[in-house]
Amino acid sequence: MVHSEIIQRTLRVPLPASGSGDGAAAVRRLDAALLPLGFALTGGLRARLEALAPDAVLRTALPLLAAVRELAGAGAEHNVYFADFPENVPDTVDFWLECLVGALTDPAHRDRVDLGPGGLDLLSLPAYGRHRHTYAELAAVRDAFVAGSKDRWTLLHPGGTPEEEARLHYTDLAGSTVPLSGADRDLLGRLAAACPDHEPPAVPVRENRAVVNAARVRAGHPPLLDTVTDVLRLAQALSDGDPTLVRPARLRSFTRRERRLLLTALDGIVAADPGRLADVGRRVQGWKRLGEGLHPHEYPALAHARDVFAVARGDKRVRTLAARVETAFRAGDVPAAVDLLSAAPGTLVRSLDRIMVAGGPAATGLLVERLEAVGHRVSGRVLASAREQLANRSLPGSVRLFANESARGWTARDTRTPLPEAGTAAVTAALDALIARRLPGFDLLLVDPAVRDVAVPRSGRGTSGGLGVLPRGSVTAVEGERLRFFVHWVEGQGTTTDLDLSVMMLGEDFSPVGQVSWTNLKADGVVHSGDLVEAPAPGGATEMIDIELGALGPQVRYVVPQVLVYSGDRFTYLPEAFFGYMALDAAQRGMPFEPRAVRVRSDLEGESRVLVPLAFARGADGTWSARWLHLFLAADEQFNRVEDTGVPGALLARGVLTRRYLTVGDLVGMMVERGTRVREAGPLTEEEAEGLERGELRVGHLGTERPEGLPEGVESITLPTLASLLPDTGPEPGPVG
Repeated sequence: MVHSEIIQRTLRVPLPASGSGDGAAAVRRLDAALLPLGFALTGGLRARLEALAPDAVLRTALPLLAAVRELAGAGAEHNVYFADFPENVPDTVDFWLECLVGALTDPAHRDRVDLGPGGLDLLSLPAYGRHRHTYAELAAVRDAFVAGSKDRWTLLHPGGTPEEEARLHYTDLAGSTVPLSGADRDLLGRLAAACPDHEPPAVPVRENRAVVNAARVRAGHPPLLDTVTDVLRLAQALSDGDPTLVRPARLRSFTRRERRLLLTALDGIVAADPGRLADVGRRVQGWKRLGEGLHPHEYPALAHARDVFAVARGDKRVRTLAARVETAFRAGDVPAAVDLLSAAPGTLVRSLDRIMVAGGPAATGLLVERLEAVGHRVSGRVLASAREQLANRSLPGSVRLFANESARGWTARDTRTPLPEAGTAAVTAALDALIARRLPGFDLLLVDPAVRDVAVPRSGRGTSGGLGVLPRGSVTAVEGERLRFFVHWVEGQGTTTDLDLSVMMLGEDFSPVGQVSWTNLKADGVVHSGDLVEAPAPGGATEMIDIELGALGPQVRYVVPQVLVYSGDRFTYLPEAFFGYMALDAAQRGMPFEPRAVRVRSDLEGESRVLVPLAFARGADGTWSARWLHLFLAADEQFNRVEDTGVPGALLARGVLTRRYLTVGDLVGMMVERGTRVREAGPLTEEEAEGLERGELRVGHLGTERPEGLPEGVESITLPTLASLLPDTGPEPGPVG
């Protein structure tokens, strides 16, 4: 399983450590199986495989094909309700009447039709919401897929041995400078358990560190801890709980060895810095629960550890930094508040807006000075977030966009006091300088234009794994004349889950101008594949919506898909669930689902019941682009419909589409200002290749994926490693070199 996940995340194929033969014929068969899925071997991978024995190629090919089929969503049989979709889909009311007439004229079902006082129950009609044909019957009436020049081709690269790839991927995930998604954090835990003696160089994100620490403790190694909250996170991770501390875990019964280890770590941390006790007040209930399991009273020698639980119980008082800062603000002493916050640089940067409002123009110089002095200790994601917040403070008519740890999104009118223009510019410049100082110092940077509009990643929370998935706020151009959204799911054993795929069309001012869903199967240029109300294993169910972009009315400026749980389990409890879209030319036909046309396939995860994955916008020139949202809406336990969630979804779309995000292109611009020569990705010139070979030229590549033929020695930064552009800490203050 880990083998497949490494392939899906890195597009590198682990290869056997030894063995040789003539695998050319087996590689040709592998090629033939990969091409319909939209994947291709690089020349380097092909050569490595052809040098293996045929049985070794087969052992490599089987997990590879399984991994890429899942990545593209091709592991499922996408049997839609209307076999001719998107052709010959009836009007909604006509279809319902057809189902009703069929039921009333069938003696076997006539008495089961529910015509109660609330109206007709569609689920009581045997023809509604359940397949009327098999997948083989659907395939028999479809034309062959017409290949197009814009079909997706994803390159697969050679990797090291499975053991080497596991260690490398473990190091990459552990060293991430942003919080990981739930799936990646789970993978980190399994890789840490598989590499117990491999110590990553650094684990900057605390919740990721908790996962690594749990694996280290289970393997008998000492954990990496330097704050009291690290100990609380570790206790959660050891209990298979949430290391983010968002959802309290039911702590398991710890062994005597584990209790002593956790209490000794606490004692050492507090002994070295008694000020760490101030952190306890943030999570009092968590500490009380942990104290019940650790029995600190049994360890009288660990007095500092017992102080932690005394603070949690209220038996010992510690004045926190937050309380002292609040006192300074209430007294109107902004310089004193800044002095206090300088001891916690991350909190200082998160408080910039408040300081600038409270202190006015007089606070600007002091803020810039302190940022220059302590900003190198602030994580890159916090700097990027602050920079982005300031960039959006002066936008006319903007709304405030909020998202919690679970990616639940909401908006509000921006009623904050305006910031002084000159002060905002000065503080923004100071943040830019801090960001620029920690960017890679390439002499030459080859940039794929497609990556310039990708938002700088600040967190993987709420972002699902899959194909073509980008951070919130990222923009990609839409290629093709038709979009086809799809959602596929398999319900759990003994349950029935009904997911619904819907689309809301919005006008220039983000007001609704139409929708297509199970209650309205067609609109101008938009067609639904039909409502399916159950998804039994193993086949599950698939719903699709086909959009002919050129046929949309001129009033349609935005298209916002939603995935809703109408009834049954939340996304996270489904054995399999994913959303995505295909891009097709008008002449392309074929099966409803064609892997080579898939641009995005995103796993459906999360505790919510309504997801707004992305939004599509029509530009002034008529071209379309997609922007990622990755946001959930407040939802009911059942019967969620786009008629009810459309307006909140439109507000979220407005909040994201009108927001200025800090993009990779912005970082590239900062690198240019520092002297990096930047050009579009392509082959190196002879002079550049010689400079690289002699070690005189540091060359980097920045793109959505690694291109074929990139010379050895070129550092390639792609989507999985994009966060590495902004290290967790920067250089000490001094001249920029």
